[in-house]
Amino acid sequence: MSLEDIKALPIGELAAKDCALFMWITFPCMQEAFQVLEAWGFEYKTTAFVWIKQNRVSDSLFWGMGYWTRANAELCILATKGHPKRASPGVHQVIMSHIEEHSKKPEEARNRIVQLMGDVPRIELFARQSPEGWDVWGNEVECSITLGKEVPNGVCTGPEGPESCQDEGHVQPDKAAAHLLCAGCGSGCSDLLLD
Repeated sequence: MSLEDIKALPIGELAAKDCALFMWITFPCMQEAFQVLEAWGFEYKTTAFVWIKQNRVSDSLFWGMGYWTRANAELCILATKGHPKRASPGVHQVIMSHIEEHSKKPEEARNRIVQLMGDVPRIELFARQSPEGWDVWGNEVECSITLGKEVPNGVCTGPEGPESCQDEGHVQPDKAAAHLLCAGCGSGCSDLLLD
């Protein structure tokens, strides 16, 4: 999806009146991430998590190529719509975790999001798996929600293909407003994950 396609997603319709958005970003895509926040109607608050990446098979630090310096950390920024409430003040920002497959975020991030915000309705966009307790949407999972007609054809892979994502068996945004949104940008700012 292009940046304009991502910005055009009807996230405002999906989000509850008081909602938190967690968005994974890479440093080269920071400007684009802030454009997405604005288009979706969210206000940047802080960096929720800094993922310090460790190598797959050892506890040493992973070093990517980077554009200017050898890269390691990835950020998950926090933005809000309305006035969502924090459930726990004891959630730490730094996550030290081993890298896995390309663009896969640490499982610990989901756990900390739920700890921070509570067990509220949540959705992951551009999901690659279907974690328990989360609605999901993306081209690598069986979608549990639809985002309406603005979603490009072929993105959702419901049980019977993209068309089945419009079936009544899938949760519609107006039926389950998400109190948590989490979006994760991969290297092309198109690997968004909404919680």
